[in-house]
Amino acid sequence: MPAQIPDFLKNMLTAQYGEADAARIMDGYTRRRPVTLRANTLKTDAAHVRDRLSAAGIGWREVSWYPDALILDEAREPAVRALDLYENGEIYLQSLSSMIPPLILAPRAGECILDMAAAPGGKTTQMAALSGGAAQITACEKNYARSERLRYNLDRQGAGGVLVMNEDARKLDPFFSFDKILLDAPCSGSGTVYAPPEAGGTGKSSDTVITMELIERSVRTQEALLRRALALLKPGHEMVYSTCSVLEAENERVLKRILPGARAKVVPIGHPLSGEIPLLPVTLPGTVCVCPTELYEGFFVAKIRKS
Repeated sequence: MPAQIPDFLKNMLTAQYGEADAARIMDGYTRRRPVTLRANTLKTDAAHVRDRLSAAGIGWREVSWYPDALILDEAREPAVRALDLYENGEIYLQSLSSMIPPLILAPRAGECILDMAAAPGGKTTQMAALSGGAAQITACEKNYARSERLRYNLDRQGAGGVLVMNEDARKLDPFFSFDKILLDAPCSGSGTVYAPPEAGGTGKSSDTVITMELIERSVRTQEALLRRALALLKPGHEMVYSTCSVLEAENERVLKRILPGARAKVVPIGHPLSGEIPLLPVTLPGTVCVCPTELYEGFFVAKIRKS
């Protein structure tokens, strides 16, 4: 059941951002976002997907910063899931914001890459596609049922070369080392709240009620995962840390506590998308925090280099 957005969350947003930006976030919580998807270039290309959608009577529009992404303003998910495109794994239903971290990581053929919290596989399959299926990707998921869902999605998307480990990434042996790491960390989901006015201001975040205990538990997990990621990342190489939270406690503060002791620093994000999306102010220069709107979920992204 959806739960009322707690007053403490509203107060945290106001204290962090001020009244104007907090109001932007709260307005974003009321917006029902259109279906967005990504053409799976392991099996097809965006032009083919656009043609097939048009033939099915489904309107679409392009995304300026990612040619493989499409916005479907009118169609809902059941209609898209009924298409052969979906059944064949030629498309992946994915929020625009969640497409950003793999683009920032920029996986390349031949690189050894770790996805630390991979299920259900949207970012994992996107990284496989971005590398032309030629990166060596290890995908971790500690929950067995979720790891099986991850395997299913990888198979349907044609990303069969990905190694799935049913393992808590915090416990990965330091014997491993990686060229690049994606840590899309578990979080409170404070960027994905949906609170439509017609529901009386109630909202939920990824089916989870946000509490202070959840935020505090998430922070502990985030810090442990980031420490492990930086231990596994090769010196001189880069990783991406992301969450679907807009709270500084889960984003900038985590980085400020962990990075200095790991001899790592933030690399300013310079991807063209940074000028195309609605952003919130950040307290750590070079990072990006997306404001929830009618098109975007709230999302935080940082690129990190280990010295």
